[in-house]
Amino acid sequence: VQLQASGGGLVQAGGSLTLSCYAPEINFGRSPMAWYRQTPGNQRELVATLSTGGRPSYAEAFEGRFTVSRDIAKSTMFLQMNNLNPGDTGTYYCRTGGLGAPIYYGPGTQVTVSS
Repeated sequence: VQLQASGGGLVQAGGSLTLSCYAPEINFGRSPMAWYRQTPGNQRELVATLSTGGRPSYAEAFEGRFTVSRDIAKSTMFLQMNNLNPGDTGTYYCRTGGLGAPIYYGPGTQVTVSS
């Protein structure tokens, strides 16, 4: 399953980035999507999810700063990240599946926030 995350990079604290996850083989109407991240020294953690109906939900730590969305015509999910801080540095992964559907992770994109 192809999950191509992009949009990571180096940004100063307080800045913004938008990540994209291109998933041409995924039917967004049948498979939940999600963003996860892994920061240095920590386990992978959930950032946000998109239901098959397009409803977003967020882990508490990201509510109000991050926004997840999708463009079905472009087979792409997005993660708009605002007011970034050095603690947001890490590798961000998109995931498809769950709720009975097979789970796949993409290779991730690196986000580095400088102070």
